[in-house]
Amino acid sequence: MAKTEKKPSMIVTGPVAENRRARYDYEILDTLETGIVLTGTEVKSLRQGKAQITESYASPERGELWLINAHIPEYLQANRFNHEEKRPRKLLVSGKQLAKLSQDVERAGNTIVPLKLYFNEQGRAKLLVGVGKGKKSYDKRETEKNRDWNREKARLMKHG
Repeated sequence: MAKTEKKPSMIVTGPVAENRRARYDYEILDTLETGIVLTGTEVKSLRQGKAQITESYASPERGELWLINAHIPEYLQANRFNHEEKRPRKLLVSGKQLAKLSQDVERAGNTIVPLKLYFNEQGRAKLLVGVGKGKKSYDKRETEKNRDWNREKARLMKHG
C-alpha cells in the first residue's frame, strides 16, 4: 500500500510576509535562515497570511536574537487565549551565528533586517534575515535608475 500523504491544504508553504522595502533601504550583505518561536495562535494567524514585517528588525540581546516590532494580528477564533500582536519574538540561531551577527552589528554599524517570513516544506515557520548596511539617498536614486534602465532595456529587446 502507498503511504498516506497529508492534504495539500494542511501544509501551507511559501511566503507569508515579505519586506520588499528592505532591499531598497539597505544594501544586503549576508542572509541567514532562522527559526522563530511562536505561540499556537500566532501560527494559526500566520497560516491565514496576515503578518507584516516591514517595520521590524532583529536585535541581539541577552545572548539571544529577538525579532522586534513584527506585527502578527490576533487570531479571531482564539478569544481569551490570544497573543500580543507586537511582542518580541525569539529567533533560533546557533551560538556561532549569533556571535557573527552581533559582531556585524556592533563593529560595522549594520542592521539585522527581516526579509521574508515563510513556512518551509516541513510546515515550520522560518524567517530570512539579512545583515544590511543603510543606503544613502543618492544610493537609492542610483538603484532606481538602474532598475528603470533594465526595465527599458528589456522592453526594447522584446520589441526589437
